[in-house]
Amino acid sequence: MSTHAKRERLLLADLLEAAGPDAATLCEGWRTQDLAAHVVVRERRPDAAAGTLVPALKDRLDRVQAEFAEKPYEELIQLIRTGPPRMSPFTIKQVDEGANIVEFYVHAEDVRRAQPDWSPRELDPVFADALWSRLEKGARLLGRKAPVGLVLRRPNGQTAVAHRGTPVVTVSGEPGELTMFVFGRQDVAKVEVDGEQDAIDRLHEAKQLGI
Repeated sequence: MSTHAKRERLLLADLLEAAGPDAATLCEGWRTQDLAAHVVVRERRPDAAAGTLVPALKDRLDRVQAEFAEKPYEELIQLIRTGPPRMSPFTIKQVDEGANIVEFYVHAEDVRRAQPDWSPRELDPVFADALWSRLEKGARLLGRKAPVGLVLRRPNGQTAVAHRGTPVVTVSGEPGELTMFVFGRQDVAKVEVDGEQDAIDRLHEAKQLGI
């Protein structure tokens, strides 16, 4: 049975292929070739991918990712489609779902929403619930550097506190849109924001949201 992560993986590969190697993305400084290289390195070079979280390894990550970005674009897309190597923990369904649902969803939207004619994507309820589940679990981590108190609320009334503090800003929207917001894509997230205007402005300008 297809998983959410597998579906989002294939969608991301299709979007990258359609966009070509030099299209814009929402990732600052990255074209689609760079984004494709990032996804491949994350799955196939854990020795380098650790630089995402470990500052001491950041130079190694940048070097390895630059090397992969020199590979043919079609090869990178095929590596994304075929998935991680056999011995990778990402081949385990539970690990893949836990680690890649949000990763592939956000990066697929990074490609889609960088285009001028993009429109919101309607997510099926099961997938929306899966995204919300990960938001609930990761809200404190994702919002830990928010400059104001931050509460996430979906249309059914469920809420998650991403950051404690005052003044409080409440961001309301579908789980997919909330995901984009807390991963630093505030400008393209289709959400409603309530709170003091100064606090809202500070939150929209924040560069620290996300991992």
